[in-house]
Amino acid sequence: MITGAILRGQKVILVPYEAEHVQQYHTWMSDPVLRQLTASDPLTLDEEYDMQKKWQDDPDKLTFIILARGNDEDLSANRMAGDINLFLKGRPEDDDFEAEVEIMIAELAYRRKGFALEALRLMLTYVTQAVPPFSSCTTLPLHTPPPPPPLPVHPSRLVVRISQSNQPSIKLFLQLGFAVVRVVEVFDEVEMRMIEGDN
Repeated sequence: MITGAILRGQKVILVPYEAEHVQQYHTWMSDPVLRQLTASDPLTLDEEYDMQKKWQDDPDKLTFIILARGNDEDLSANRMAGDINLFLKGRPEDDDFEAEVEIMIAELAYRRKGFALEALRLMLTYVTQAVPPFSSCTTLPLHTPPPPPPLPVHPSRLVVRISQSNQPSIKLFLQLGFAVVRVVEVFDEVEMRMIEGDN
């Protein structure tokens, strides 16, 4: 899903996933621990470039790279910290339509410092736009381009699936107004959804 939006917070800047980010992303995904946490298959560098292009053009995927905020004038001077994704499943008019959220803070130096929470607030505000509950908790930069169709989505369509053992991530989404709605024992994961009226 192509967007030119750049979302700035106090600690992070979200920028569209471009070819210039692929080398670092590939380095991250060469780590077997990160691959296991993200349920990802190993790819060659060429395959990673192909994947970046497909994701950029896919109308069902929205991906931002999370930068640690430093120099606002030169975004290339900001360190890559991780990525955040939205995967659309189905059509907005379908009863079972959902928007699945994923986030990864790949760099150890940026974990447990509020980067994931701020990145999620920025992303979720952007993809829901003025739909509560996120409209009141995060202010997007002026002149932020609107999200591309079929966004925005209603917060009630947001879903996240997390390993039951990943308590820090579960607590993170609880802070954002998500609640556990289902435990899928066969996959050892919980499904969490935005509860309307929270936050």
